[in-house]
Amino acid sequence: MEQRQLGRSGVRITRIGLGTMTWGRDTDEHEAAEQLRFFLDAGGNFIDTAAVYGDGDSERVLGGLLDVLIPRDEVVIATKAGISFKTGERRVDNSRTSLLADLDKSLTRLGTDYVDLWQIHTWDPSTPLDETLGAMDYALSSGKARHVGISNFSGWQLARSVTLQNPLFGKAPIVSTQNEYSLLRRNVEREVIPGSIELGVGFLAWSPLGRGVLTGKYRGGMPSDSRGASPHFSSFISPYLDERSSRIVEAVMVAADGLGLSPLEVSLAWVRDCPGVTSAIIGARTGAQLRGALSAESVTLPIPVREALDDVSAE
Repeated sequence: MEQRQLGRSGVRITRIGLGTMTWGRDTDEHEAAEQLRFFLDAGGNFIDTAAVYGDGDSERVLGGLLDVLIPRDEVVIATKAGISFKTGERRVDNSRTSLLADLDKSLTRLGTDYVDLWQIHTWDPSTPLDETLGAMDYALSSGKARHVGISNFSGWQLARSVTLQNPLFGKAPIVSTQNEYSLLRRNVEREVIPGSIELGVGFLAWSPLGRGVLTGKYRGGMPSDSRGASPHFSSFISPYLDERSSRIVEAVMVAADGLGLSPLEVSLAWVRDCPGVTSAIIGARTGAQLRGALSAESVTLPIPVREALDDVSAE
């Protein structure tokens, strides 16, 4: 699998990453092991998780597979901190105390002394940015994180954070930003991606398949075994079951049929090869789904097809 440099760091990650949001909840340990085997066999090296995924179960499952299926130092492990559901409701806390507590718990669950990329999961308007960035400095200087990044920040939030973290002043440089990006969600093209390119920050695309909708699985209704039917993820899928999304899905289906590809391969190849994208993160529920996604590695969309998809999905 082709590798790309992550921002201005010395890290090289595969242009398709393995997402683990369902691990420990909708994906059990056996399915997770199968996914990891498929990913590694395809040449993948970049695995993304978060402290909040499955209330820590995602990290725990991944940790149980490290040094069993592959040596720890042969993969790039990324995790995130700052979001919890301790009270039953989503809570964002980017205070130094909360972030560093999340990091320590993540390391324990992963069974490792360090993560390769530690990311602030989302912006916290209630915590001074300097305090949040100070936690990143500590994570790097302590060796608990090799590199730091941000996730789900807007364009101005990205620019402000990266500017403050100038390594010339001894700060931990932000090497990546992770945001949702797909044919169904292209708003990051306005500021976030241009900003990341200008600032030398790697861009990681999460949910490049439009939360699974771009595979076409919801065209005929709600499959009983889909995320959309899951009590954990139904609200996550529902925003993309509208009329606009349906038009884009139909265009993808037409392109896939004409090229002899699956809609998944078309949608993933489109995101992966967009300007500024370092890696597209795939989160499959089963090994079979992941294997289908990895087949996109050999796909390059013809320019006329890319342009047609650009037009039909323009925001």
